[in-house]
Amino acid sequence: MGFATFINIITVIFCLAVLVQSVRMMRSLDAVKGSALPQMIQALDTATLQASQVLGELKQTLRTDGAANARVLAQAEEIRDELGVMIGIANASADRLVETASARQVDNRTDPDGEAVLELNEALA
Repeated sequence: MGFATFINIITVIFCLAVLVQSVRMMRSLDAVKGSALPQMIQALDTATLQASQVLGELKQTLRTDGAANARVLAQAEEIRDELGVMIGIANASADRLVETASARQVDNRTDPDGEAVLELNEALA
């Protein structure tokens, strides 16, 4: 058996396989044709239209909500910056109070009149 004969036998086997698959596909197509293919196509068309409408609504929602979220985010960043400044001021005031209180404790030990409370109140103002 030569190379050409071997190739011809392989080709015949492939052709038979194609014929078998073609017969199976024709039977499947006949089954689909006889069934409710028009109703299936109509249902798919309706589902596609509804999905398109939902996507359009989703785009609109994302546009409006996205802009609103951007505004809220910008306001939140401004508030964060203001709070950072306020915290810095509060920390500086607390440091001054601690320094004044510790200095007054030293003065209270030496000053029996108790004028440290008055000076602490003045430092707070």
